[in-house]
Amino acid sequence: MNGWVHAGLIAAVVVVVVIRRLRGEPLNARDLFGAPVVLTGLGVWAVAQRHGLGAGDYGWIAAGAALGVALGAVRGATIRVYEREGVLWQRYTGRTFLVAGVSLAVMAGFAALAAHFGLAADARPVQLSIGVGFLGEALVVGYRGLTSGAPFAPERQGSGPLDRIRR
Repeated sequence: MNGWVHAGLIAAVVVVVVIRRLRGEPLNARDLFGAPVVLTGLGVWAVAQRHGLGAGDYGWIAAGAALGVALGAVRGATIRVYEREGVLWQRYTGRTFLVAGVSLAVMAGFAALAAHFGLAADARPVQLSIGVGFLGEALVVGYRGLTSGAPFAPERQGSGPLDRIRR
């Protein structure tokens, strides 16, 4: 896939997720874990396509993934999880964006350090970084939802683009 098309698709997924969560949205498992699983999967696939990586490279990748999950978890702690219309909802807050900005700076510093020590840029796919960050966020928000006592929102039926095609 063309690099610009790939970057555009990743950016579109991130923008859609952020806008929906900024407005507030019902909290269900598909929406919570869908984007992180897809982006992380694309990132793992991109790493698998890169030949010639050594143990040190995989160590940097694993450390970056762990850092991304941890920063995402911190971001997840800032998300407002609340009950509305009898089900759980989630909404990004100002603190969420503050933590996201700090996370971007930390990950940029980690990427610069990795480049300084010789890790190739294509061994650090952006979609993996974004995916594991969203995964850390989803794990914390999902846990908070489970412990809240309120039910998760049901999956939306007939609202996606593929559902419209099937009709």
